[in-house]
Amino acid sequence: MKTEAVGDIEYHEGISKAGTTVKAGIISSLKGINEIEAEIVSLVRNTVSNTLRATGSVANEAVTITKDVVKGTIQATEEVGTGLILSTKSVAKGIVMGVSDVGGDVVAVASQTVKGAVKGAAEVGADVAMVARRTVDGVIEATKEIGGNVEEVAKVAVGGAIEAAGTIGNTAVKAVKDMLVGVVEGVKEVAGSALPKPRQVPSPARKETESPARGKKR
Repeated sequence: MKTEAVGDIEYHEGISKAGTTVKAGIISSLKGINEIEAEIVSLVRNTVSNTLRATGSVANEAVTITKDVVKGTIQATEEVGTGLILSTKSVAKGIVMGVSDVGGDVVAVASQTVKGAVKGAAEVGADVAMVARRTVDGVIEATKEIGGNVEEVAKVAVGGAIEAAGTIGNTAVKAVKDMLVGVVEGVKEVAGSALPKPRQVPSPARKETESPARGKKR
């Protein structure tokens, strides 16, 4: 019995050590992922803003450059064989912030970014719905940080994802809708809670007494 008890203790200690080792490893990996994502945001943001400044035509070139950046992202992940779902949020965020830096149309670019990511994901056989969600999250996060119209961007981003999914097929549309359900409503709720609620002025009580009836025509 004693031997069994000692063995039991050693077993639980082993699990504890294994858990601690895994925990430390995951923390280190997650920190590394955060650093990678931050680097991608910075790379894309600087590339987009510098390219748009060089062209001197923000209005005309923003959407074209957005398409090129999304295409470059898809090709990079295709060559490596992984990373599309991880990178799309950071790329989307970098695009929106880069366009914002030069005074471009963030709303139009947000829509184009999501459309490009969804179509690109389908072309390389990635999870279209997950890529759509990560991209939408990226453009919304960037819009919050730059102080843009989050509700409007959320609407066009979700609309762009569904529109792009429509070119792939009904299954893709359903998957994207299911993944993005509640995104716009969630943004509305957050915006609503951040704004001061208007004071409710009690309406005057209605009088129950009616005015004397006038003479009726016979």
